[in-house]
Amino acid sequence: MPKEEKFTKYETARILGARALQIAMNAPLLIKISKEDLEKIKYDPIRIAEVELRSNILPISIKRPFPEKRESELKRPKESKISDEKIEEKETAEEEEIVKGGEIMALANPDDEVDEGVAGGEEAGED
Repeated sequence: MPKEEKFTKYETARILGARALQIAMNAPLLIKISKEDLEKIKYDPIRIAEVELRSNILPISIKRPFPEKRESELKRPKESKISDEKIEEKETAEEEEIVKGGEIMALANPDDEVDEGVAGGEEAGED
């Protein structure tokens, strides 16, 4: 016996909205509702659609897309064992390449830094 699947809140909202629009545009009701009940719900198309949905009378089906299953299995790449010497050789080669291609900046000394206000002839206390 298959388990009864419930609609998600998004599916329910979509179904109710679509059916309420149909009812609002004078589509025939799929369930008999007495005039008293219609007056209680004030002829609200959304409420009528809810009654139809709860009574399982709506001929509606939902297609839920699922991701495709892959036929082939994913394989991990084999780890190649590299010796520590080869790793160090690669690192030194990369460092040399960086040194050749880039500019090495010297460390800044606090004495070399000059405040812009003082360099322009203004001191901090003067107006």
